[in-house]
Amino acid sequence: MALFILGMVIFFGAHLFTALMREPRARLAGKIGEMPYKGLYSLVSIAGFILIIVGWKGADQSVLYVTPVWTRHITYLLVLIAFIFLAAAYLPAGKIAAGAKHPMLAGVKLWALGHLLVNGEVRSVILFGAFLAYGVIDRIAVKKRGEMGRAAGPVRNDALAILVGVAAWAAIAFYGHKFIAGVALF
Repeated sequence: MALFILGMVIFFGAHLFTALMREPRARLAGKIGEMPYKGLYSLVSIAGFILIIVGWKGADQSVLYVTPVWTRHITYLLVLIAFIFLAAAYLPAGKIAAGAKHPMLAGVKLWALGHLLVNGEVRSVILFGAFLAYGVIDRIAVKKRGEMGRAAGPVRNDALAILVGVAAWAAIAFYGHKFIAGVALF
């Protein structure tokens, strides 16, 4: 459990530093350079993520709650929408990106909520609860900074985001189980 928690602290510490400590982040980036800062940020985040993965197996698997089987269908829908938001965040802006204001954070929150809905063991509640909490905290920080997102582009950008999001979701839903936790979704 210690590696898992250490990974969480490192991963979310780096992300919260960037989200909440804008002036210290800017000073550090100014001191070492923007690209070296991004490289360091990436390395720290990857190190935390690796520790989360390595520590996952030894983390507490006690069950806190069990939800009805039908709730997994809600999770499938939430994760599908999350993938569309994630695609909208990194593709040319359409109405989805503009409406969500920060589609990456909206996608992370939906993904985490969906997984919390059907995974009631301690390690999952800690992991997905942390992602949901981070998404909420960062969204509040973005709003306080006045970053209101991107202007809406043409509807074809939404069609592309939906296509990419659905394709990524389907790839993971139908083939990802061979690589992710060894559990088929369908």
